[in-house]
Amino acid sequence: MRLVNVLVVSKLDAGQRSAMSALLARAEEADGHPALAEPQQAAAARLDLGAHQAKLVLAYEGQTLVGAAFITPAIDGAMALHTVVEPDHRRADQPETVRTTLIREALLHSHGRLRLWFMQADDADDAEAARLGFRPERDLLQMRAPLPLAPEKLAGARPVHTRPFRPGLDDEAWLSINNLAFAGHPEQGGWTHEDLKARLEADWFDPEGFLVAENEDGDGLIGSCWTKVHRDHEPVLGEIYVISVNPSRHGEGWGRALTVAGLQWMAGQGVHVGMLYTTSSNTAAVALYASLGFTIDHVDRSYLADMGSAGSTSGSTSSTSSIS
Repeated sequence: MRLVNVLVVSKLDAGQRSAMSALLARAEEADGHPALAEPQQAAAARLDLGAHQAKLVLAYEGQTLVGAAFITPAIDGAMALHTVVEPDHRRADQPETVRTTLIREALLHSHGRLRLWFMQADDADDAEAARLGFRPERDLLQMRAPLPLAPEKLAGARPVHTRPFRPGLDDEAWLSINNLAFAGHPEQGGWTHEDLKARLEADWFDPEGFLVAENEDGDGLIGSCWTKVHRDHEPVLGEIYVISVNPSRHGEGWGRALTVAGLQWMAGQGVHVGMLYTTSSNTAAVALYASLGFTIDHVDRSYLADMGSAGSTSGSTSSTSSIS
């Protein structure tokens, strides 16, 4: 048996920041994908919890950080919970793992609805979530397709004229369309100027790959296709990061047209694999992407639990757990 000490914080000191950065890098190298979902990854990149109203559960073996759980608010009122564990501390055959310990501690510091995310979820993850009182909520599919698209895949797309996004000039129009298109969506809906600004200032942002289509009269936007190239991934992935169409223009073929425009732009940058995320329940989107040659690479799954009244939520607290 080994002891794991658990500490809950809302602010990281210099040593914790360094240890967290190293943990996230090791986990990403081992898994071949980011350790956290995009909003939590953005917070972790700056390790600025206060700006995101986040709490962090830290798990230590001795003085070594071996895991962490991010607890952050979501747009729909639920709190989101993501975990990251040191690769050599992932023992699925044990009844109490580092991840389980992190989740149990997070439950004590959560209230209302709590949304737990498991990246690349499998049957063992489903079983663990059920043991902890969570029920399956939503499957987020990561789909991939070879680029450039074959000519027959392009044939059904209507022509669309796009131009690059203009930071500072298109912000208001884009936010309006995005929030209409994703009304009620727990991650993508309800973006603020601050949310957009954080992405526009990210080191991966390229305005040339943020394609917008204007209404025929030049007044407002039909929609947009925002791309994101993951050049540190092997193979390099070209992501359809956000695609949104004004709901008043639904049914006119703009979703397909903008998707194709984004994929063609990325192919022109030398990217050979396109990637996107979509919810499995969005059957129309899944069918559209499948018709363009996308197949499912893996599934990220969310689970919900109703926590009732708040637990201990202020300051820093610590506890100790035995891990086999």
